[in-house]
Amino acid sequence: MPDFLFIVFGVFATILLASSLGVIFARNPVHASLFLVLAFVSSAGLWMTLQAEFLALAIILVYVGAVMVLFLFVIMMLDINLDVLREGFWRYLPLAACAAALVVGEIIFVLYSEPFFDTVMYAAPLPPEDNTRALAALLYTDYFYPFELAAVLLLVAIVAAIALTLRRRKGTKYAAPDLQVQAGKAGRVRLVSLSPADSIAIPAGKQKGE
Repeated sequence: MPDFLFIVFGVFATILLASSLGVIFARNPVHASLFLVLAFVSSAGLWMTLQAEFLALAIILVYVGAVMVLFLFVIMMLDINLDVLREGFWRYLPLAACAAALVVGEIIFVLYSEPFFDTVMYAAPLPPEDNTRALAALLYTDYFYPFELAAVLLLVAIVAAIALTLRRRKGTKYAAPDLQVQAGKAGRVRLVSLSPADSIAIPAGKQKGE
């Protein structure tokens, strides 16, 4: 009788393959995004069966909780013309088939090569504590400087993206936070007293609707 984890791994792998095919063949972009969310959740389940809790939680929090929410928001806000997206599908199909065959060939080569079996057979044992703590200890000791360099590069990319999209356009109204902070009680409401002579009288015969 197969092991329980082996059965769970097979179930998650089947769901992952089915959801991946759903992403490719779904006609609606929203449905394709939802299939991609299911694929991410299934891959997180695969990582959990392999005792890689950190990667599973990272996929759920980063990809499902942030990236796919942004994708769904953009897709639902934009008016996507599906006919334009389908243009040139059959023209690029041979190139896509060659790329897919190349990827499948690389996977088969890796799985059926002798170094792969040797690596699996003589793999390093799992750390005594949870792998999240072991990964953090390794990341903040041996790989501290590359980690900080990657963080600085991401910060520079965020600042550059904001600077490129921040453009001043004519006719656009902007709020001035410094003036809003300086607003007081007397400057927010102005009461004006009008005398009867200042009121506009409606001429006789000019009734409403005439």
